[in-house]
Amino acid sequence: MAVDIAEHAAARPDVSVIIPALNAARHLPETLSACRGAAETVVVDGSSTDETVAIALRMGARVIASDRGRGAQLHRGATEARGPWLLFLHADTQLTGNWLRDVQNFTGQASNRLRVAAFSFGLDDSSASARRLERIVAWRVRRLGLPYGDQGLLIHRELYQLLGGYRAWPLMEDVDLMRRAGRRRLTVLASVARTSAARFRREGWRRRSWRNFGCLTLYFLGVSPRAIARLYGE
Repeated sequence: MAVDIAEHAAARPDVSVIIPALNAARHLPETLSACRGAAETVVVDGSSTDETVAIALRMGARVIASDRGRGAQLHRGATEARGPWLLFLHADTQLTGNWLRDVQNFTGQASNRLRVAAFSFGLDDSSASARRLERIVAWRVRRLGLPYGDQGLLIHRELYQLLGGYRAWPLMEDVDLMRRAGRRRLTVLASVARTSAARFRREGWRRRSWRNFGCLTLYFLGVSPRAIARLYGE
């Protein structure tokens, strides 16, 4: 038994998983369960009023209070995390398959300290609309080098600090950081980060997709993220 424990400890990548959360009790248990194997898991709470904090503590995560806003929460988590490698993950996204092996392979190469990695995108929905959206996201990542935060982001602390980290924006903070990193630095891992499709089902697949495209277009036109957030009611 002691040998098994030692082997497990040696196999764990020196990665801190950082999860910004706000009233995430519905999805957080499965997200945290899938993160087992990381050196630590940090849940950065933006004043949740549900069971988010209790769930995180019960499942062994470290909880940090933060001002509300995903950009601010992500940056706070990076500041408080202990590991040299940072893995940013949404609270409704589950890592699947051989994600731990993929992370180990990536972090084990010294040259990747100047690169970033994202997981392949997946949705927890069996519809044709979900598969179509997955293909669109794969195209966007391949051609534009712009994975969103729901694909996770794995980055060494030194590079994160060199790039200036996440800005305290209400949205587009993930696109902003990836633009500073640059497409040539991006590696897409084979394992899938499977995200909840609840918003797409609730708002409509086309409506939600066009809303996301509208946000991205306005951002590239130079509209401030705070103005975009007001426009879309975020």
